[in-house]
Amino acid sequence: METQKGSPFMLPVAIILAGALVGAGFYLSNRQTDSKIFNNDDSVVRGINIRAVSEDDHILGNPNAPVVIVEYSDTECPFCKTFHNTMHRLIDEYGKDGKLAWVYRHFPIDSLHSKARKEAEATECAAELGGKEEFWVYIDALFAKTPSNNGLDLSELPKIADEVGIKVSDFESCLSSGKYANKIQEDFQDAVLAGAGGTPYSILVTRSGERIAIEGGQPYDVMKTIIDAALLNQGIQ
Repeated sequence: METQKGSPFMLPVAIILAGALVGAGFYLSNRQTDSKIFNNDDSVVRGINIRAVSEDDHILGNPNAPVVIVEYSDTECPFCKTFHNTMHRLIDEYGKDGKLAWVYRHFPIDSLHSKARKEAEATECAAELGGKEEFWVYIDALFAKTPSNNGLDLSELPKIADEVGIKVSDFESCLSSGKYANKIQEDFQDAVLAGAGGTPYSILVTRSGERIAIEGGQPYDVMKTIIDAALLNQGIQ
């Protein structure tokens, strides 16, 4: 996980399995405290501020899924790059049954990655010019191409657009206009209000309204355990 202060680190996660699936409760451990999630007293997890998911969001999977993961990410963050692939694996597994949706929101950390904000705008231009699905095609290609940590030359952005089938002249016009700068900032502010201090930062939201913060680029097995417990808590196998 990369923080706004500039120190990259991965927050450890301790999953207490004994009784977790039976009681539908387990713990995420971070550097500050242990936070109990999926407790029967769901007031514990309802306090996270997050903008409601809407049709304006970039959503992969079933929008009405019992588990929705809202991710705040930075395209130049190396942990985000790895976690992006992890989320695709999870969507491949749970999305086919309509159990999981992935919502992508922008959280460019300017103090670390001066190029990430313009890259975020580029993904929005891809969505405008190619449709909702093209957002995912473009951002997948962007993550695949960037070496992270400001390693991508911004001149590559139109080239990526061309590679994924977007008319370059239209893309360049959109990107140079800065028309999506406010949208990126709105996502950024939403992330801060939701408690984000670094990237990637995710909020898991269940159909019943429970919310839990997931800090850092957690590995596939950890995410799978979290999702399974969230589903089980709703009576879904």
